[in-house]
Amino acid sequence: MTELYDYIVIGGGIVGVSTAWQLQQRHPGAQIAIVEKESTLAAHQTGHNSGVIHAGVYYQPGSLKAEFCRRGAEATKRFCDEYGIAVENCGKLLVATNEIEKQRMEALYQRCHDNQIDVELIDEDELRDMEPAISGLGAIKVHSTSIVDYRLVTERMAQAFTKLGGKLYLSSRVTDLTEHKERVEVECVSSSSKSILKCKQLIVCGGLMADRLATMIGITPDFQIIPYRGEYYRLAARHNQIVKHLIYPIPDPELPFLGVHLTRMIDGSVTVGPNAVQGFKREGYGDFNVSLEDTLQMLRFKGFWKVTAAHFKTGLTEFKNSLWRPGYLQLVRKYCPSIEMHDLEPYPAGIRAQAVMSDGRLVHDFLFAETPRSLHVCNAPSPAATSAIPIGQYICEKVEAKTC
Repeated sequence: MTELYDYIVIGGGIVGVSTAWQLQQRHPGAQIAIVEKESTLAAHQTGHNSGVIHAGVYYQPGSLKAEFCRRGAEATKRFCDEYGIAVENCGKLLVATNEIEKQRMEALYQRCHDNQIDVELIDEDELRDMEPAISGLGAIKVHSTSIVDYRLVTERMAQAFTKLGGKLYLSSRVTDLTEHKERVEVECVSSSSKSILKCKQLIVCGGLMADRLATMIGITPDFQIIPYRGEYYRLAARHNQIVKHLIYPIPDPELPFLGVHLTRMIDGSVTVGPNAVQGFKREGYGDFNVSLEDTLQMLRFKGFWKVTAAHFKTGLTEFKNSLWRPGYLQLVRKYCPSIEMHDLEPYPAGIRAQAVMSDGRLVHDFLFAETPRSLHVCNAPSPAATSAIPIGQYICEKVEAKTC
Protein backbone atom coordinates (compact mmCIF):
# COMPACT_ATOMS: atom_id res chain seq x y z
CA MET A 1 0.00 0.00 0.00
CA THR A 2 1.27 3.48 -0.86
CA GLU A 3 -0.18 6.73 0.49
CA LEU A 4 0.93 10.33 -0.19
CA TYR A 5 0.75 13.02 2.52
CA ASP A 6 1.81 16.61 2.96
CA TYR A 7 3.14 15.88 6.46
CA ILE A 8 3.83 12.69 8.38
CA VAL A 9 4.55 12.76 12.11
CA ILE A 10 6.32 9.72 13.54
CA GLY A 11 5.53 9.21 17.22
CA GLY A 12 2.23 8.94 19.07
CA GLY A 13 3.33 10.54 22.32
CA ILE A 14 1.88 13.85 23.44
CA VAL A 15 4.48 15.96 21.58
CA GLY A 16 3.92 14.17 18.26
CA VAL A 17 0.13 14.23 18.58
CA SER A 18 0.11 17.89 19.64
CA THR A 19 2.24 18.77 16.61
CA ALA A 20 0.03 16.88 14.15
CA TRP A 21 -3.17 18.32 15.64
CA GLN A 22 -1.86 21.87 15.38
CA LEU A 23 -0.52 21.32 11.86
CA GLN A 24 -3.97 20.13 10.79
CA GLN A 25 -5.53 23.25 12.33
CA ARG A 26 -3.01 25.54 10.61
CA HIS A 27 -3.38 23.78 7.25
CA PRO A 28 -7.01 22.60 7.00
CA GLY A 29 -6.64 21.21 3.49
CA ALA A 30 -3.41 19.34 4.15
CA GLN A 31 -3.10 15.54 4.23
CA ILE A 32 -1.43 14.69 7.55
CA ALA A 33 -0.76 11.35 9.24
CA ILE A 34 0.60 10.14 12.58
CA VAL A 35 2.56 6.88 12.53
CA GLU A 36 2.91 5.02 15.86
CA LYS A 37 4.43 1.58 16.34
CA GLU A 38 2.33 0.70 19.40
CA SER A 39 -1.34 -0.28 19.35
CA THR A 40 -2.21 2.68 21.59
CA LEU A 41 -1.11 6.30 21.86
CA ALA A 42 0.99 7.61 24.77
CA ALA A 43 2.43 4.15 25.35
CA HIS A 44 5.85 5.27 26.54
CA GLN A 45 7.04 8.46 28.29
CA THR A 46 3.66 10.22 28.07
CA GLY A 47 1.80 7.32 29.65
CA HIS A 48 4.40 6.62 32.34
CA ASN A 49 4.90 10.04 33.90
CA SER A 50 3.54 11.53 37.12
CA GLY A 51 0.72 13.51 35.50
CA VAL A 52 1.87 16.88 36.85
CA ILE A 53 1.12 20.16 35.08
CA HIS A 54 4.30 21.96 36.12
CA ALA A 55 4.63 25.68 36.79
CA GLY A 56 8.27 26.00 35.66
CA VAL A 57 10.02 26.48 39.00
CA TYR A 58 13.47 25.19 38.07
CA TYR A 59 14.19 26.77 34.69
CA GLN A 60 16.51 29.59 33.75
CA PRO A 61 14.48 32.84 33.57
CA GLY A 62 13.94 33.90 29.98
CA SER A 63 14.84 30.46 28.61
CA LEU A 64 12.78 28.56 26.06
CA LYS A 65 12.05 25.90 28.68
CA ALA A 66 10.68 28.46 31.16
CA GLU A 67 8.55 30.13 28.48
CA PHE A 68 7.22 26.83 27.11
CA CYS A 69 6.35 25.58 30.59
CA ARG A 70 4.46 28.75 31.54
CA ARG A 71 2.55 28.84 28.26
CA GLY A 72 2.10 25.08 28.26
CA ALA A 73 0.50 24.95 31.69
CA GLU A 74 -2.04 27.60 30.66
CA ALA A 75 -2.72 25.93 27.29
CA THR A 76 -3.08 22.45 28.82
CA LYS A 77 -5.63 23.67 31.36
CA ARG A 78 -7.60 25.47 28.62
CA PHE A 79 -7.56 22.33 26.48
CA CYS A 80 -8.76 20.19 29.39
CA ASP A 81 -11.54 22.65 30.16
CA GLU A 82 -12.68 22.64 26.53
CA TYR A 83 -12.60 18.85 26.19
CA GLY A 84 -13.99 17.95 29.62
CA ILE A 85 -10.81 16.44 31.09
CA ALA A 86 -10.48 16.51 34.88
CA VAL A 87 -7.73 18.74 36.31
CA GLU A 88 -7.00 19.16 40.01
CA ASN A 89 -5.17 22.32 41.06
CA CYS A 90 -3.65 20.86 44.23
CA GLY A 91 -0.49 22.98 44.34
CA LYS A 92 3.02 21.86 45.22
CA LEU A 93 5.27 22.18 48.26
CA LEU A 94 9.05 22.05 47.84
CA VAL A 95 10.20 21.03 51.30
CA ALA A 96 13.58 21.85 52.87
CA THR A 97 14.66 19.25 55.46
CA ASN A 98 18.05 20.68 56.50
CA GLU A 99 19.98 23.95 56.51
CA ILE A 100 21.68 23.36 53.15
CA GLU A 101 18.31 22.72 51.51
CA LYS A 102 16.91 25.81 53.25
CA GLN A 103 19.61 27.94 51.60
CA ARG A 104 18.84 26.34 48.24
CA MET A 105 15.15 26.97 48.87
CA GLU A 106 15.70 30.70 49.20
CA ALA A 107 17.58 30.80 45.88
CA LEU A 108 14.83 28.75 44.25
CA TYR A 109 12.22 31.11 45.65
CA GLN A 110 13.95 34.01 43.91
CA ARG A 111 14.03 32.05 40.65
CA CYS A 112 10.27 31.51 40.94
CA HIS A 113 9.77 35.26 41.19
CA ASP A 114 12.08 35.81 38.21
CA ASN A 115 9.89 33.37 36.26
CA GLN A 116 6.72 35.19 37.42
CA ILE A 117 5.37 32.12 39.24
CA ASP A 118 2.86 32.59 42.04
CA VAL A 119 4.66 31.24 45.13
CA GLU A 120 5.01 31.91 48.84
CA LEU A 121 7.52 30.90 51.50
CA ILE A 122 6.11 28.67 54.25
CA ASP A 123 7.88 28.41 57.61
CA GLU A 124 8.10 25.25 59.72
CA ASP A 125 4.96 25.95 61.74
CA GLU A 126 2.90 26.83 58.68
CA LEU A 127 4.14 23.67 56.96
CA ARG A 128 3.07 21.56 59.93
CA ASP A 129 -0.39 23.16 59.93
CA MET A 130 -0.75 22.76 56.18
CA GLU A 131 0.59 19.19 55.94
CA PRO A 132 0.69 17.42 59.35
CA ALA A 133 2.35 14.31 57.90
CA ILE A 134 5.25 16.28 56.40
CA SER A 135 8.39 17.18 58.31
CA GLY A 136 10.62 20.07 57.24
CA LEU A 137 12.18 23.41 58.13
CA GLY A 138 10.05 25.24 55.61
CA ALA A 139 8.79 25.07 52.05
CA ILE A 140 7.98 26.94 48.88
CA LYS A 141 4.30 26.72 48.02
CA VAL A 142 3.68 26.76 44.27
CA HIS A 143 0.01 27.65 43.86
CA SER A 144 -0.49 26.85 40.17
CA THR A 145 0.83 23.27 39.98
CA SER A 146 -1.91 20.83 38.95
CA ILE A 147 -2.43 17.17 38.03
CA VAL A 148 -4.06 15.51 35.01
CA ASP A 149 -4.09 12.26 33.01
CA TYR A 150 -1.76 12.95 30.07
CA ARG A 151 -2.72 9.73 28.34
CA LEU A 152 -6.30 11.01 28.18
CA VAL A 153 -5.12 14.44 27.00
CA THR A 154 -3.19 12.76 24.18
CA GLU A 155 -6.19 10.65 23.17
CA ARG A 156 -8.46 13.71 23.03
CA MET A 157 -5.91 15.59 20.91
CA ALA A 158 -5.79 12.62 18.53
CA GLN A 159 -9.60 12.57 18.33
CA ALA A 160 -9.58 16.29 17.48
CA PHE A 161 -6.87 15.64 14.89
CA THR A 162 -8.78 12.85 13.13
CA LYS A 163 -12.02 14.85 13.29
CA LEU A 164 -10.25 17.54 11.25
CA GLY A 165 -9.30 14.93 8.66
CA GLY A 166 -5.99 13.60 10.00
CA LYS A 167 -5.04 9.95 9.57
CA LEU A 168 -3.76 7.75 12.40
CA TYR A 169 -1.64 4.64 11.79
CA LEU A 170 -1.31 2.51 14.93
CA SER A 171 0.70 -0.72 15.23
CA SER A 172 2.89 0.58 12.39
CA ARG A 173 6.60 0.20 13.06
CA VAL A 174 8.92 2.32 10.92
CA THR A 175 11.58 0.10 9.36
CA ASP A 176 13.16 2.48 6.86
CA LEU A 177 13.28 6.16 5.90
CA THR A 178 14.41 7.31 2.47
CA GLU A 179 14.68 10.95 1.52
CA HIS A 180 14.43 12.04 -2.11
CA LYS A 181 14.58 15.54 -3.56
CA GLU A 182 10.79 15.94 -3.63
CA ARG A 183 9.60 13.61 -0.87
CA VAL A 184 10.38 11.25 1.99
CA GLU A 185 9.37 7.59 1.91
CA VAL A 186 8.40 6.01 5.23
CA GLU A 187 8.42 2.21 5.22
CA CYS A 188 6.10 0.77 7.89
CA VAL A 189 5.38 -2.79 8.94
CA SER A 190 2.27 -3.92 10.80
CA SER A 191 1.19 -7.41 11.79
CA SER A 192 -0.65 -7.88 8.49
CA SER A 193 1.02 -5.69 5.88
CA LYS A 194 3.90 -3.53 4.73
CA SER A 195 3.24 0.07 3.70
CA ILE A 196 5.20 2.81 1.97
CA LEU A 197 3.92 6.21 3.06
CA LYS A 198 5.19 9.25 1.18
CA CYS A 199 5.24 12.85 2.38
CA LYS A 200 6.57 16.25 1.46
CA GLN A 201 7.77 16.92 5.01
CA LEU A 202 8.55 14.45 7.80
CA ILE A 203 8.50 15.28 11.52
CA VAL A 204 9.97 12.75 13.93
CA CYS A 205 9.03 12.85 17.62
CA GLY A 206 10.60 9.48 18.37
CA GLY A 207 11.37 9.81 22.09
CA LEU A 208 13.26 6.69 23.13
CA MET A 209 14.08 5.89 19.49
CA ALA A 210 14.96 9.43 18.38
CA ASP A 211 18.63 8.71 17.61
CA ARG A 212 17.86 5.52 15.67
CA LEU A 213 15.23 7.25 13.53
CA ALA A 214 17.65 10.11 12.81
CA THR A 215 20.30 7.60 11.77
CA MET A 216 17.76 5.78 9.59
CA ILE A 217 17.36 8.84 7.34
CA GLY A 218 21.09 9.42 7.05
CA ILE A 219 21.85 11.84 9.90
CA THR A 220 25.00 11.07 11.91
CA PRO A 221 24.06 12.21 15.41
CA ASP A 222 26.64 13.33 17.98
CA PHE A 223 24.40 12.05 20.76
CA GLN A 224 22.69 8.89 21.88
CA ILE A 225 19.51 8.23 23.82
CA ILE A 226 20.49 6.75 27.18
CA PRO A 227 17.56 5.28 29.13
CA TYR A 228 17.13 6.07 32.81
CA ARG A 229 14.54 4.01 34.61
CA GLY A 230 12.28 5.86 37.05
CA GLU A 231 10.82 3.45 39.59
CA TYR A 232 7.67 4.32 41.51
CA TYR A 233 5.65 2.88 44.35
CA ARG A 234 2.03 3.58 45.14
CA LEU A 235 1.07 4.14 48.77
CA ALA A 236 -1.53 1.87 50.27
CA ALA A 237 -5.07 3.19 49.73
CA ARG A 238 -5.43 4.17 53.39
CA HIS A 239 -2.84 6.89 52.67
CA ASN A 240 -4.74 8.51 49.81
CA GLN A 241 -5.35 11.58 52.01
CA ILE A 242 -1.89 11.67 53.61
CA VAL A 243 -1.09 14.93 51.76
CA LYS A 244 -3.17 17.65 50.16
CA HIS A 245 -0.38 18.94 47.91
CA LEU A 246 2.36 17.46 45.78
CA ILE A 247 5.42 17.10 48.02
CA TYR A 248 8.83 17.58 46.38
CA PRO A 249 12.32 17.81 47.89
CA ILE A 250 14.52 20.84 47.30
CA PRO A 251 16.69 19.60 44.41
CA ASP A 252 20.46 19.49 44.45
CA PRO A 253 21.51 21.78 41.57
CA GLU A 254 24.53 19.53 40.91
CA LEU A 255 22.33 16.54 40.07
CA PRO A 256 20.33 16.09 36.83
CA PHE A 257 17.11 14.71 38.40
CA LEU A 258 14.72 16.16 40.97
CA GLY A 259 14.62 13.29 43.46
CA VAL A 260 11.89 11.14 44.98
CA HIS A 261 8.62 12.92 45.75
CA LEU A 262 5.02 12.27 46.83
CA THR A 263 2.57 12.83 43.99
CA ARG A 264 -1.17 12.99 44.22
CA MET A 265 -2.62 11.33 41.12
CA ILE A 266 -5.80 12.33 39.32
CA ASP A 267 -7.37 8.95 40.25
CA GLY A 268 -7.05 9.79 43.97
CA SER A 269 -4.02 7.62 44.73
CA VAL A 270 -0.60 8.83 45.91
CA THR A 271 2.66 7.64 44.35
CA VAL A 272 6.24 7.79 45.59
CA GLY A 273 9.10 8.32 43.15
CA PRO A 274 10.79 8.32 40.83
CA ASN A 275 14.41 7.43 41.37
CA ALA A 276 16.81 7.53 38.40
CA VAL A 277 18.44 4.17 37.74
CA GLN A 278 20.58 3.35 34.74
CA GLY A 279 18.43 1.44 32.27
CA PHE A 280 19.58 -1.43 30.09
CA LYS A 281 16.47 -1.54 27.92
CA ARG A 282 14.90 1.48 26.25
CA GLU A 283 11.38 0.21 26.81
CA GLY A 284 12.09 -1.69 30.01
CA TYR A 285 8.94 -1.37 32.11
CA GLY A 286 8.74 -4.96 33.37
CA ASP A 287 10.52 -7.06 35.97
CA PHE A 288 13.35 -8.13 33.65
CA ASN A 289 14.70 -5.09 31.84
CA VAL A 290 17.74 -5.97 29.77
CA SER A 291 17.94 -5.70 25.99
CA LEU A 292 21.12 -7.01 24.38
CA GLU A 293 20.75 -4.61 21.44
CA ASP A 294 20.14 -1.56 23.64
CA THR A 295 22.89 -2.45 26.10
CA LEU A 296 25.55 -3.12 23.46
CA GLN A 297 24.77 0.12 21.64
CA MET A 298 25.00 2.03 24.92
CA LEU A 299 28.29 0.39 25.98
CA ARG A 300 29.86 1.24 22.60
CA PHE A 301 29.04 4.93 23.01
CA LYS A 302 31.84 6.92 24.63
CA GLY A 303 29.41 9.50 26.00
CA PHE A 304 27.82 6.82 28.18
CA TRP A 305 31.11 6.11 29.96
CA LYS A 306 31.80 9.82 30.45
CA VAL A 307 28.39 10.65 31.94
CA THR A 308 28.52 7.52 34.11
CA ALA A 309 31.92 8.52 35.46
CA ALA A 310 30.71 12.07 36.16
CA HIS A 311 27.76 10.82 38.22
CA PHE A 312 29.21 7.52 39.42
CA LYS A 313 28.56 7.98 43.15
CA THR A 314 24.99 9.17 42.63
CA GLY A 315 24.32 6.36 40.14
CA LEU A 316 25.65 3.77 42.58
CA THR A 317 23.39 5.11 45.33
CA GLU A 318 20.36 5.06 43.04
CA PHE A 319 21.14 1.49 41.98
CA LYS A 320 21.53 0.39 45.61
CA ASN A 321 18.21 1.97 46.61
CA SER A 322 16.55 0.32 43.62
CA LEU A 323 17.60 -3.11 44.87
CA TRP A 324 17.30 -2.37 48.59
CA ARG A 325 13.86 -0.97 49.45
CA PRO A 326 14.85 0.34 52.91
CA GLY A 327 17.21 2.77 51.15
CA TYR A 328 14.40 3.94 48.87
CA LEU A 329 12.11 4.28 51.89
CA GLN A 330 14.61 6.56 53.63
CA LEU A 331 14.37 9.02 50.73
CA VAL A 332 10.63 9.32 51.47
CA ARG A 333 10.89 9.27 55.27
CA LYS A 334 13.25 12.24 55.04
CA TYR A 335 10.15 14.44 54.78
CA CYS A 336 7.30 11.98 55.43
CA PRO A 337 8.45 9.92 58.44
CA SER A 338 5.16 8.06 58.98
CA ILE A 339 5.54 5.94 55.82
CA GLU A 340 6.48 2.31 56.53
CA MET A 341 7.88 -0.41 54.31
CA HIS A 342 4.53 -2.19 53.95
CA ASP A 343 2.98 1.05 52.64
CA LEU A 344 5.00 0.83 49.41
CA GLU A 345 2.96 -1.08 46.83
CA PRO A 346 4.01 -1.92 43.24
CA TYR A 347 3.47 0.68 40.52
CA PRO A 348 4.60 0.81 36.86
CA ALA A 349 8.03 2.25 36.15
CA GLY A 350 8.82 4.91 33.56
CA ILE A 351 11.79 5.40 31.24
CA ARG A 352 13.32 8.81 30.60
CA ALA A 353 14.82 9.21 27.13
CA GLN A 354 17.89 11.25 28.01
CA ALA A 355 19.97 12.56 25.12
CA VAL A 356 23.68 12.41 26.00
CA MET A 357 26.35 14.01 23.83
CA SER A 358 29.49 12.09 22.87
CA ASP A 359 31.50 14.20 25.34
CA GLY A 360 29.24 13.04 28.20
CA ARG A 361 27.11 16.16 28.56
CA LEU A 362 23.46 15.61 29.44
CA VAL A 363 21.24 17.55 27.06
CA HIS A 364 18.89 19.68 29.17
CA ASP A 365 17.48 21.77 26.34
CA PHE A 366 15.72 21.07 23.06
CA LEU A 367 17.80 19.29 20.46
CA PHE A 368 16.80 19.13 16.80
CA ALA A 369 18.36 17.56 13.72
CA GLU A 370 17.30 18.38 10.17
CA THR A 371 17.55 17.31 6.58
CA PRO A 372 15.97 19.25 3.69
CA ARG A 373 12.67 17.38 4.11
CA SER A 374 12.72 16.18 7.73
CA LEU A 375 12.82 17.62 11.23
CA HIS A 376 13.80 15.37 14.14
CA VAL A 377 12.99 16.24 17.75
CA CYS A 378 15.96 14.51 19.34
CA ASN A 379 15.45 15.79 22.88
CA ALA A 380 12.28 17.30 24.34
CA PRO A 381 13.28 18.03 27.93
CA SER A 382 11.10 17.72 30.99
CA PRO A 383 8.43 18.89 31.39
CA ALA A 384 7.60 18.02 27.78
CA ALA A 385 4.07 16.87 28.63
CA THR A 386 3.22 20.18 30.30
CA SER A 387 4.79 22.08 27.40
CA ALA A 388 3.43 19.89 24.59
CA ILE A 389 1.12 22.50 23.06
CA PRO A 390 3.71 25.32 22.71
CA ILE A 391 6.35 22.76 21.69
CA GLY A 392 3.99 21.57 18.95
CA GLN A 393 3.45 25.16 17.83
CA TYR A 394 7.22 25.74 17.76
CA ILE A 395 7.75 22.60 15.65
CA CYS A 396 5.00 23.69 13.25
CA GLU A 397 6.70 27.04 12.77
CA LYS A 398 10.10 25.41 12.16
CA VAL A 399 8.61 23.05 9.57
CA GLU A 400 6.68 25.86 7.86
CA ALA A 401 9.88 27.92 7.67
CA LYS A 402 11.55 25.02 5.84
CA THR A 403 8.84 25.04 3.17
CA CYS A 404 8.90 28.80 2.50
